Amino acid sequence: MEIKSIAIGCDHAGYPYKDVVVTFLKGQGIEVADFGTHSPDSVDYPDFVHPVANAVENGEAEFGVLLCGSGNGVAITANKHQGIRAALCWQEEIASLARQHNNANVLCLPVRFVSEETALKIVHNFLSADFEGGRHQNRVNKIPLNC
Repeated sequence: MEIKSIAIGCDHAGYPYKDVVVTFLKGQGIEVADFGTHSPDSVDYPDFVHPVANAVENGEAEFGVLLCGSGNGVAITANKHQGIRAALCWQEEIASLARQHNNANVLCLPVRFVSEETALKIVHNFLSADFEGGRHQNRVNKIPLNC
């Protein structure tokens, strides 16, 4: 699968890696919509997560990448969106499995717990893996609430 567009966002804790990830993605020929933040000043992560999740949900971006200190806040917020399957990934293999088994469409990186080098490997693995479908599709189909 050739990926053409990614939406990215972060809070102040994720800010130190955002430009590194953006440069990496653009180097792969991927169009990046950067929803901020654009400085290390303290901000509220939901203000940056919702625009990324909206972009993925409405098809403006194929995937999203979110960065914060632990990755938890951005993952929790993104997963409030019905069409989002955000995965918190801190190892390369977890990133591959998130795509292969869960059809994750948003990658959440815990910047305080991975090196820049590892973060880029995680991004690469996430974007290189394809959803396997099959038995996994049945499980993914059960994720949305139908109430």
